[in-house]
Amino acid sequence: MISAERFLEQQGLQPVLSEAGGSALSPGRRLQDGRIESGCGQVLCNNEEDTPKRTRHARHAGRVVAGVSRTPDDPNDLDACREAALRLLDAAPRSSGAMRERLVGKGYAPEVVDDVIARLIRVHLIDDEAYAQSAVRYCASRLMGYRGAVMELKRKGVNRQLAQHVCDEAESQGVFAEAAWELGRRTARKTAGLDVEVRKRRFWSAGGRKGHDPEVLREIAQELFV
Repeated sequence: MISAERFLEQQGLQPVLSEAGGSALSPGRRLQDGRIESGCGQVLCNNEEDTPKRTRHARHAGRVVAGVSRTPDDPNDLDACREAALRLLDAAPRSSGAMRERLVGKGYAPEVVDDVIARLIRVHLIDDEAYAQSAVRYCASRLMGYRGAVMELKRKGVNRQLAQHVCDEAESQGVFAEAAWELGRRTARKTAGLDVEVRKRRFWSAGGRKGHDPEVLREIAQELFV
């Protein structure tokens, strides 16, 4: 059996005498850059650069969260509310209803929000009718019907009266009828070779989800799925 001192020497450790007279590991020495070198020559980390990334990221995340205010310092601050509205418009066009919901949700007073929105409407940065018409074109590109488009516009903050008005115009131009026929043609291509009743059920299901008129769907089904 070898002694403890001999074993430490074989492992590359430097035994030193402790105050009690026994052997102990060398505490090492501090380098110029602030790190510590152990008795066996291993450099121990002692600064943030060598700190594990997970620990640093956690501390950084804590500072970020701690520094973010979820509500404005002053809910009646008109300038701050206007700046928040402009940032939202920079990200994407919005209806007045959607803008109001977002700003109130951020903590601004409803009367301040209404004032800001009124100013943005006066300078044409918010135009509900133009936004609604653009949204209808999007709905048509998604092959949605009249009912589906009205629901989508309401979801985007357009009031029901305006949503119905722009959808009525689109319907008079045959936009939703064409969308229904295109949906039928796509379904017919995808279900080619299946039983005719299965094909009809899939078309009816897709048309119903997209909010098309049942009469229009029936006419298309009789024409395409025979």
